[in-house]
Amino acid sequence: MLAIRVLIVEDDPIITEDIKDMLTSVNYQVVATAYDKEEAFEAIDQIKPDLVLLDINLDGNYEGFEVAEYINKTRKIPFLYLTSYSGKEVIDKAKQTLPMGYIVKPFNERELFSSIEIALHNFSKFILPLELNRDIINNLIVNPLTQKEFDVLKGLYEGKTNQQLADEQFVSVNTIKTHIKNIYEKMDTHTRSETISLLNDLLH
Repeated sequence: MLAIRVLIVEDDPIITEDIKDMLTSVNYQVVATAYDKEEAFEAIDQIKPDLVLLDINLDGNYEGFEVAEYINKTRKIPFLYLTSYSGKEVIDKAKQTLPMGYIVKPFNERELFSSIEIALHNFSKFILPLELNRDIINNLIVNPLTQKEFDVLKGLYEGKTNQQLADEQFVSVNTIKTHIKNIYEKMDTHTRSETISLLNDLLH
């Protein structure tokens, strides 16, 4: 199953491991961790995660805001702040970077999961363009998508898991994985985030 691929940017290794355990237990895939902004920049560029969980205070500074600005400039992916700061000044500054969520530490697995799910939903519904349709996409790529492939693509666009797509379409997860493989080949992409970024570029 192609799980949502998550980058954790957090300078406390103990907290990082706790977050990894929480994410793994609800079937997210932690593809990288970063402990400062330089590591975060590198991971964002090379690994291309689907989602970034971002601490504001990195190495004693508000470097999380710099990472957020980098994401906004270079990648069209959602990010959530995970922070111990709940003061108005910090929250106001955070809002300027347009995060998909703001979670105050400490938090539990249920709070993290629900925040991520809402963030992915809102990102797909309100940040990415809503006018996605098969004719437009097929006019912009060399190899056209079938209707079933397009239905799966819309699901990816909305942040749905393979299991959710399989349940909705009354097919097996392996069938969904085959459709995703075909989509990647036709769109010359390799990950969910890369595919969504390409869609966003094509539609603008």
